[in-house]
Amino acid sequence: MNQEASLQLEIADLSMSFGGIQAIRGVSFGVKKGEIYSIIGPNGAGKTTIFNCISGIYRAKTGSIRFESRELIGLKPDRIAQLGISRAFQNIALFKGMTVLDNLMSARVHLMKYGLIGAAVYLGRCLREEVQNRDEVEDVIEFLDLQPVRKSPVGSLSYGLQKRVELARALAMKPKLMLVDEPVSGMNLEEREDMARYIIDINEERDITVILIEHDMGLVMDLSDRVTVLNFGTKIAEGVPGEVSRNPGVVQAYLGEAG
Repeated sequence: MNQEASLQLEIADLSMSFGGIQAIRGVSFGVKKGEIYSIIGPNGAGKTTIFNCISGIYRAKTGSIRFESRELIGLKPDRIAQLGISRAFQNIALFKGMTVLDNLMSARVHLMKYGLIGAAVYLGRCLREEVQNRDEVEDVIEFLDLQPVRKSPVGSLSYGLQKRVELARALAMKPKLMLVDEPVSGMNLEEREDMARYIIDINEERDITVILIEHDMGLVMDLSDRVTVLNFGTKIAEGVPGEVSRNPGVVQAYLGEAG
């Protein structure tokens, strides 16, 4: 199998601008099925803009985004979710007044096929789908060790637990590929280690491709199969973590910045 044929997500010559500001320019990379792939770079490098283009929030001006050979540009976010791409946001996008269980159930709306009449009378296919979706959500809750808080309102949970629920919400969408934006930002060391373990488990045990945006370079280097580095909207490096960390351009633009 050649490399192109093995790509699950392929981004080619992607550009996006806002007024006179070029957020990303001519970015290309490919992600293989089963990888943990990280996108890193300084603040404002264009990382989240790429996620917004993949998930359909933004429509790229030029270029191509292909997922399992299907062009995504022009598709609405709900259709992209139906194709198998979910997202865990950096800024937690949960319903704070709803329970953990209800938040995860709401993430599966795009998988429910019963109509308004069936839902109103709660019979037949509607009931079967409700039970099936509840079972799968309970499985996600157990997988991410959320049983003790499953009936708690999300707004009552600690920040670290809310980040885990955000990850669970993305997993509950039954994705083939997950976009995970800054999963350990604002967490303490123990929470970071737990989150890293959950991401590895999602990738290995659920066979889900993961694309990370993350500033924690230790996490990136430990978890990633390959890394792309952006600076001012342009890709400046791509490769396995060891190669990228030694790239002089990366050190100057990003890694050296921390020093």
